[in-house]
Amino acid sequence: MDARQKKEKPRPDAPLAPWQNKLHEIIFEADTPAGKLFDIVLLVFIVLSIIIVIAESVKPIEKQYGDILRSLEWTVTVAFSLEYILRILCVRKPLKYIFSFFGIVDLLSILPTYLGLFISSTHYLSVIRSLRLLRIFRVFKLNRFVRDSNTILISLRKSRHKIVVFLFFVLLTSIILGSLIYAIEHEINPGFSSIPESMYWAIVTLSTVGYGDIAPVTLAGKVIASVIMIIGYSVIAVPTGIITAELGRSKDREQLSTQVCPSCSREGHDSDARYCKYCGQHL
Repeated sequence: MDARQKKEKPRPDAPLAPWQNKLHEIIFEADTPAGKLFDIVLLVFIVLSIIIVIAESVKPIEKQYGDILRSLEWTVTVAFSLEYILRILCVRKPLKYIFSFFGIVDLLSILPTYLGLFISSTHYLSVIRSLRLLRIFRVFKLNRFVRDSNTILISLRKSRHKIVVFLFFVLLTSIILGSLIYAIEHEINPGFSSIPESMYWAIVTLSTVGYGDIAPVTLAGKVIASVIMIIGYSVIAVPTGIITAELGRSKDREQLSTQVCPSCSREGHDSDARYCKYCGQHL
């Protein structure tokens, strides 16, 4: 048999190189001193970057220290960019990480600064980096918080169909009531100048926000407004009840580790797990 035929093509799930394993352990996990130190430094950079963005929005501070703040912001952004590249390099399936929740957050945390070169003020969107602080529960082994946050996410995922149906009902209610109030009020009330404007009023009233920028003046309009306000209380109660019911059904009380699968980049594994419960790869 030809030697070239004996040579097998590397499998997509082939083991990582030693340097990739070491890098993955430091960047994605917090069970080792090096990994914990890396995450603590990362959290400090995240907090620093948020403070910089907020400080830049204060005109007196921006006027006096603008150049320094921009230099610091670019330093942090470059550091986050390098970190993002290293995260991609040390996983088996980069696309799994890139399209994961934290992968998207990590990317969105660096894009606004680069977009700021072309579109002014977009760098203020860098405050999305605050979502990266969610890693603090994993870093300091606050397993109870990690477990409870996973319970909430699971409950939201299981109740998503009910919530979508409920939101669709709210949308239909807003269209019907908005059109009804428009038919009653538009001739004598300039606030209800169109059905979209009336739908906006219906949504604001239904959600019990009540800005007060638009208000009915006719008796029939006030009656409809009263009905919408009463319905609004059930609008608040229904999704709360749906999610609470799912939380009550949740039986997940296992202690979780900080390990992240090097193949699918998912976490939330049991503390004694040896294989990923999502893709089966060895942890």
